[in-house]
Amino acid sequence: MRRPTRDRAEGQRRVTRRALVVGGLQLAVLGTLLFRMRHLQVDQADEFRLLADENRINIQLIAPARGRIFDREGRVIAENVPSYRITITREQAGDTEAVLARLVELQAGELEKARRDLSELRGDTPVTVADRVDWEAISRVAVNAPALPGVMPEVGLSRRYPLGASYAHTIGYVGAVSERDLERIDAPEALLRLPRFQIGKIGLEARLEETLRGEAGTRRVEVNAAGRVMRELERQEGSPGADIQITCDNALQGYAHARLKGEGAAAVMLDCASGDILVSASSPGYDPNLFVRGISSADYRALLEDPLRPLPNKAVQGIYPPGSTFKMVTALAALEAGLVDYNETVYCPGFKEVSGRRFHCWKRGGHGNVDLHRSLRDSCDVYYYELALRVGIEGISEMAQRLGIGVQFDLPMTSVAGGLAPSRQWKLANRGEPWMVGDSANTSIGQGFVLASPLQLAVMTARLATSRAVVPRLVKSIDGVDQPTGHGDSLGLNENHMREIRRAMFAVSNSSRGTAFRSRIAEDTLRLAGKTGTSQVRNISATEREGGVRANSDLPREQRDHALFVAYAPHDAPRYALSVVVEHGGGGSTAAAPIARDIMLQALYGGDPPLEAYPAADRPRIRTLQEELRRERARPDGEASDRA
Repeated sequence: MRRPTRDRAEGQRRVTRRALVVGGLQLAVLGTLLFRMRHLQVDQADEFRLLADENRINIQLIAPARGRIFDREGRVIAENVPSYRITITREQAGDTEAVLARLVELQAGELEKARRDLSELRGDTPVTVADRVDWEAISRVAVNAPALPGVMPEVGLSRRYPLGASYAHTIGYVGAVSERDLERIDAPEALLRLPRFQIGKIGLEARLEETLRGEAGTRRVEVNAAGRVMRELERQEGSPGADIQITCDNALQGYAHARLKGEGAAAVMLDCASGDILVSASSPGYDPNLFVRGISSADYRALLEDPLRPLPNKAVQGIYPPGSTFKMVTALAALEAGLVDYNETVYCPGFKEVSGRRFHCWKRGGHGNVDLHRSLRDSCDVYYYELALRVGIEGISEMAQRLGIGVQFDLPMTSVAGGLAPSRQWKLANRGEPWMVGDSANTSIGQGFVLASPLQLAVMTARLATSRAVVPRLVKSIDGVDQPTGHGDSLGLNENHMREIRRAMFAVSNSSRGTAFRSRIAEDTLRLAGKTGTSQVRNISATEREGGVRANSDLPREQRDHALFVAYAPHDAPRYALSVVVEHGGGGSTAAAPIARDIMLQALYGGDPPLEAYPAADRPRIRTLQEELRRERARPDGEASDRA
């Protein structure tokens, strides 16, 4: 039966509406797709082109060459040498470890560290699996490159210290950046995350890290689907670190280290005109190259357990009671305050009663009547106990700081100590106790609370020799630009007082009764002026004193006195100031003064002095010593003793 005409028209209208709706939806979808395609292909074309390029082109950092370090004459102290290594990038590498192990001898420790780094670091970070490999191993890896995706043989630069132990404490050393290093740095730059990138760990290397590091370069390389570099497209070299010239003298520094061999000791020498540090030696030393490569547990344990303490920098970090080398400070404080006259005498019976306590002189029977000159020449303690009662601690402390004791000098070395010039306020704040008169008596002879580093003692000596506020300087120039000197202005002290102190210091070394007469310089034009010091490290009981104080040779090493000596020369036109401290050396005149005299003569002559510069009785021993030290300094790299 045929449908009515009206029903057929209604059906056609419905079909037409549906077709229009469906067609409209299709057009909308098509339009959306076309719009999206246009947006992707036109509006975002640059962005997707960049993403495509990044899949094909890698941008890599180029580590800059670290600045070199030279001595005052331009002789190398720290240099960069080629170092071959092999790296793996996790994103690009397959199971290549087995293949690589057949080509290169992998150290177990390095391999374990590489596995840990590969799992923890970003996938595109190259990780070093073998460092300091030889050229043959690098060649084998390069030849087998197709079978080793993501494995790259590389050549970089590594730090080398050709003088070994001589500068270990002053220059320090570099090592690979650790997570601990990164945590200490705010917003560390990407350069620091390069495999085995080296930064300064201690010493000048650490303190001038940013100056020495330089700025990274970049290179754009094209890689294939396996991630292997196909070609270099562009290279932009970075800026190498600045070269630094320090004030030390290699020959003199090496001699000082050799002369201190076998002792826990330190020596610091300054140029009186400029404040330049010519020697900063701490003994025993250690080979800083061991730390660059990654020191073994056994080697590090040996350094920690050595009773002579090779790791601390005794020259600037060690602080000691200065003993009788401090007596010039007390004398100047009294002279400047007008509380003593040159010719005034003090009677020394071997002790002085202070507040009901007996303070002893080192000479049990006493020195009799002594004036200022003789008190320094013979190192009478009682004379300075008397001055301490007159001057008081504030006057002594102020003069000590004026001469450099208790002053922390701004030098690019690690842990430069400030020492201590104690005062009433200091003791109350730090000990919670009031200052006692006996404290002043102890301080007057360089005992008690007063502490000084070998650097500060050398500065004190330079200031006494020149009447100027000489300031120590370690960096001579940076990239050829000279740095300010430490010549210093006048101390503002009475020159008559200074001359009297110098005259007495001259007698210490050149009078037959002087405490350092046996360590004098025989050459008239080069005679030195100095002062011995012996500082106690243990208390001497009244019972022991009554029965006779035990000799240092009868005591265990750790209970023996420290030995000190300070000097400048020539006495009439000072060029160099020097301090020597021998830990538990026994006596300043026997342990420290001979070392100081020998170093001073090396500086004055610019090398081994003639035997005629020594007292006749010393010449046979000096001849043998010079031959031994020449052999010591002539040893090739790697053979020098850790205590050289």
